[in-house]
Amino acid sequence: MSRAGKAATSSDTDAELESGPLNAPESTEFDAQPQETAAATGARGTAGARGAAAARTGADVARGGASLLRHTAIGFATALRRPLASFHLVLGLTAVLTVMGLIMVLSASSVEDISATGSPYSKFFSQLIYVGLGVVAFMVALYLRPALLRRVALGSVLVSLALLVAVLVPGIGSKVGGARRWIDVGGFTLQPSEIAKVALILWGAHLLADRGRKGNIKELLLPLGPVVVLMAALVVAEPNQSTAMIIVAVGAMLLFYAGLSSKLIASLIVVFTLLGVFFALAEGYRSARVAAWLGRTDDALGANYQSNQARYSLADGGLFGVGLGNSTAKWSYLPNAHNDFIFAIIGEELGYLGAGVVIVMFGVLTWVGMRIASRVSDPFLRLMSATITTLIALQAIINMGYVVGLFPVTGIQLPLLSAGGNSVILVLFMMGLLANAARHEPEAIAALAGGRESRTGRLLRLPRPLPYIPPRTERPAPARPAGRGPAPRQGRPAPARRGLSQPAAPSPYDRHPYGDESLSRRQAPRRELPPIRSQGRTAEPWRGDRAGRDRNAQQQRRRGQEKGRRAW
Repeated sequence: MSRAGKAATSSDTDAELESGPLNAPESTEFDAQPQETAAATGARGTAGARGAAAARTGADVARGGASLLRHTAIGFATALRRPLASFHLVLGLTAVLTVMGLIMVLSASSVEDISATGSPYSKFFSQLIYVGLGVVAFMVALYLRPALLRRVALGSVLVSLALLVAVLVPGIGSKVGGARRWIDVGGFTLQPSEIAKVALILWGAHLLADRGRKGNIKELLLPLGPVVVLMAALVVAEPNQSTAMIIVAVGAMLLFYAGLSSKLIASLIVVFTLLGVFFALAEGYRSARVAAWLGRTDDALGANYQSNQARYSLADGGLFGVGLGNSTAKWSYLPNAHNDFIFAIIGEELGYLGAGVVIVMFGVLTWVGMRIASRVSDPFLRLMSATITTLIALQAIINMGYVVGLFPVTGIQLPLLSAGGNSVILVLFMMGLLANAARHEPEAIAALAGGRESRTGRLLRLPRPLPYIPPRTERPAPARPAGRGPAPRQGRPAPARRGLSQPAAPSPYDRHPYGDESLSRRQAPRRELPPIRSQGRTAEPWRGDRAGRDRNAQQQRRRGQEKGRRAW
């Protein structure tokens, strides 16, 4: 075929394939189908990419959250291993709880203060003054050394007993609400029962520290038991049964941590519990509270009023609360909202989350206190720290328990949160004692002796704690054999060899036990002493004197090494 024929054939074919009315449906079909397929494919690809991106994003978020939790846990564990971690935790928890208490007292008491005095800050300013005095007491407790605390322990107990007797005298103790519990001193009220708790802790720890777990029952119970019973009887005479039970509980804590058997502790608890039930049923208002707690009465406006209003407040708060300052129970619906029932206002305004944070903070404080008690070497500080921690935890449990209805209503306040003068001051003083004990942990002593003082310590110029040296135990005398003859004579010890002598164990002063150069003794290399010869009249007298001085120095060095080895 010629080129012209081929050209004609190709032109006819192109003409037939040109777009026209006859070929439009086919061309439309063939042209539109690839476009729709690409669009569908793109849509499916976009949806798949979005799903993959969402999956990757969710995985990344989960991975990032797990990494954050892991790093947080590692950082928290690392922070807890620091030498002064317990000290800083006590400071932080005390500051947070105290500031939170001031805020909640202002919120809970503002309405009643406006109706009574026209100003919403009446009780708040009073609480602020007492908190300022408590901060001063906290600082004083930080500067007190354990030796000074032990010297003043007996005097504090005697003073507290004298105050407990004086408050019962009509001319000295002021009677409020049918009870004599306060002494007016220059515009301030003094509550001896609160002072008695702290004095009993100090004196009991001082008394039982030297007796330890090897003491018999008589040594542990006397004279601590009679003093506890006398204090509780004087407090019951005010009357103030709840504080009397707390004093008995403090005595039981001291005996338990000192090593008294658990069976005897349990029997004492049963006896004092029966006595508490008897005294509770002896008074009309106490028996009414117990009956209301047991559900024996339906008097909604009588004995059940406070507990019902407290539970209504917690129910109104819900999970997140109604907001700070928006409580309705403080509008004269809940009596003592700023004092005994401050936890109900916290639950209403801050919700279950705020109340849970308060419970967690008290739980962490209890853990830190027991951590301090398990780490310190001084048995006095150990007993004091454990008893203080248990007392604060017990008061918090009782207060929150009767607010939610687990216990009958008592007058125990929530530490650092409830309004109250003497209680806030003495709780802050006890927290200062706990922080002071935290600085006496062995690792803290080593860090502070090595110059690793925190900013708080440098700012407050706190004294460096001293390491605990256990008392030297006397060796028992040899037993004398039966018979009338004289005691056998002890042989003279063998003379010490003149020469270099190394102790059986290295002295703590050679080890630099706490990292302080001033605590170490740099011993010069000793030399062999020449044999001592008899000095005649013609010999030089100074040679004999020098040999005697060297011999005395060597003996003193041996005694120092032996003393350091025992101390270590």
